[in-house]
Amino acid sequence: MRAFGNRPLVLALAMAVLGFLYLPILVMMLFSLNDSQYTGLPFNGFTLHWYGEVFADRKLLVSIWNSVYVAAGVVVLSVLFGLPAAIALDRYDFPGKGLFRRIVMLPIVLPGIITGIALLSFYLTVHMRLSLYTIMLGQGTALMCITITEVFARLQQIGRSQTEAAANLGANEWEVFRSVTLPGVRSALAGAMLIAFSISFDEIAVTFLLTGRDNTLPMTLWSMLRREATPEVNAVATLVVLMSIVLIVGGMYFSRGRGVASRES
Repeated sequence: MRAFGNRPLVLALAMAVLGFLYLPILVMMLFSLNDSQYTGLPFNGFTLHWYGEVFADRKLLVSIWNSVYVAAGVVVLSVLFGLPAAIALDRYDFPGKGLFRRIVMLPIVLPGIITGIALLSFYLTVHMRLSLYTIMLGQGTALMCITITEVFARLQQIGRSQTEAAANLGANEWEVFRSVTLPGVRSALAGAMLIAFSISFDEIAVTFLLTGRDNTLPMTLWSMLRREATPEVNAVATLVVLMSIVLIVGGMYFSRGRGVASRES
């Protein structure tokens, strides 16, 4: 069967799109190794000095820890509320179930600035002081849907036969969850956790509106870029990109169940 379209043209367009998306990132990575005080040409040679500066900068290290702390809290919130919600959607029929499934996706569909403004108005109304915890709540609200959709999709794949068989054999609800449901969705849950952590770590729209006195890494980088784009900024951004790639690839690997498949084989 003959392929549709001009193959060289399609390949050229695909390469142009990939270059437009990823060439700036590659340039940033390259200039993080530049032996110069400034970001830009000429390229004076390769050095790892700027990566050493990142780990020597206490302000950056504190902001990195704050981002890790917030992302870990977001993951906990997404599991605590997302896992039961996914199980309820799969197992039970209740009024407004179809509407609930659509509303669950709303926070991640809405622009982050809208979610941030709405949550900021709510926090000001209830007189809640802005801090890292308000960022956790804000991001957790938006990213909870990742856990719900991933786990719900896995529950739909595995069906209810195993849970029904366990119940018929006398297992209670907790035993069914611990021995049947949780092992079945474990890889999807792990994938959702990694993806949520990665998105939360470098999220800026909601964070910008809900941050208090303690800055996360994106806010610190934003303040640094307002003064000057130094190779140190390129170095920390490169580390974030590499970490995000690892987390996203790991999340997709687990969410597709390949981790479980490889263990079972």
